[in-house]
Amino acid sequence: MEHSDVLFRGGCYVFFFFVCLLVLASSRSRTTRQSVLLAASISLYLTWAPWFTAVLFSSILVNFLMGKWLQRNPRWAPLSIGLIFNLALLGVFKYLPDLAARTGFDSLHGIAGMALPLGISFWTFQAMSYLFDVYRGEELDPTFIEFALFLSFFPVTISGPICRLPEMLPQFRSQQTTTMSDIAQGLRRIAIGVLMLQLAKLLGQGILSGDGVIGGFDHADQWTALDVWCLAFGYGLQLFFDFAGYTHIAIGAAKVLGFALPENFERPFASTTLSAFWTRWHMSLSFWIRDYFFFPLATARREVWWRNLILGLSMVAFGLWHRATLLFVIWGAYHGVLLVAHRQLQQWERKVDWQPPERLWSLLSWIVTASLISLGWIFFRANSWQQAMHMLSAIVAPASYFSHLLSSSLYVLIASLAGGYTLVVALADVLDQHTASTQAPDRRSLSGPLAALARWRWFWVPSLYVLVLFFVFLVTHGQQASASQFMYRQF
Repeated sequence: MEHSDVLFRGGCYVFFFFVCLLVLASSRSRTTRQSVLLAASISLYLTWAPWFTAVLFSSILVNFLMGKWLQRNPRWAPLSIGLIFNLALLGVFKYLPDLAARTGFDSLHGIAGMALPLGISFWTFQAMSYLFDVYRGEELDPTFIEFALFLSFFPVTISGPICRLPEMLPQFRSQQTTTMSDIAQGLRRIAIGVLMLQLAKLLGQGILSGDGVIGGFDHADQWTALDVWCLAFGYGLQLFFDFAGYTHIAIGAAKVLGFALPENFERPFASTTLSAFWTRWHMSLSFWIRDYFFFPLATARREVWWRNLILGLSMVAFGLWHRATLLFVIWGAYHGVLLVAHRQLQQWERKVDWQPPERLWSLLSWIVTASLISLGWIFFRANSWQQAMHMLSAIVAPASYFSHLLSSSLYVLIASLAGGYTLVVALADVLDQHTASTQAPDRRSLSGPLAALARWRWFWVPSLYVLVLFFVFLVTHGQQASASQFMYRQF
């Protein structure tokens, strides 16, 4: 993407954002508010490619009409037609080009080079959730403008989080003007997101140009076991900072306008089990697959083997949502097997009434969980099956644990960002608890350095934020290797 394109789209986003803010802060007319939001959303989507907007509008029109049909006739046939349309839309634009590229036929080269409409995975799943909800009897009766706004709402169109109409429709119909509290909370989330995106860029590029996670996967051809573990954990951290950073910006931008979006991450690296991780990572997609795929199919039969099979298939679907390649299918199946194994372990613990020491077991469980999740990122990020096998084979070679081939700066960077993030989260919790205790009726409060930090956080937190952001910008600015931002756009 050229620098001029980035500036143009960024300028358009800022302009339309402030137009929407002015309207939502001053007008209580539902028609005016919805019309301005929709016009801004469509205009911003048009800045990418007009034919992207044609695909989006086709989805809006067809799904709106399918929803009306389902309201009149809530049966399986119209639901199936609606689902087939949405899956076909995804198949044509998301999966067919990859298949065409792998066939090698000259006649399919045009299809192989077809661009993916931005956010199609997100707004298509939103459309299908609407059809499912109507089929289940939810009292949803959006106007065409409201439904179009639901699928095209600009803070979430490109990279989520995946929203649901029962949560958004009352907000689209609200006549409450934006408050200063909403603006302050939203700007705080945007600031957090901007910093996280820059940290993701730093991880991708590295302190020295080409010595980051991207170089470790794309340019290295030999790895020791330590290198593989470093890249696996580092990529998970990079993906988290990038996607969670964008989510902060999306949620913050919507909050400034007065809208509450679903959270997408809830400290996933603190998870002590695989099950907990998948309730904390990409939550809007995890819960979508749980509510619209796993529950309907798992409850069709009562056998344990059936529920385990559907759980495994749900994770395969999770992988296929990203891309229809062997590595993503394996990644999904890998997590499916781990989740089934975790369920079996839980059943065994209940059966024998085994109660290990809580603290020790939690620590061991956290280490095992973090390790297994990190191993899974190799399938998610590797450029080929051969590369994934080469990296995994290094892990089982004991001799390769005594040296490393990747730059030492990458090890230092990953350890520093992981430790820094943990420290910031822990300190924020302590300060929030202190602030809450001082506002309680009995006014319990801490004393000493923590009290001073809490009292002056309005001063030192912004100052530290600016210093860190400036340092990261200095390190990454001007490097030839550029880490891709908004990594989930490719899905």
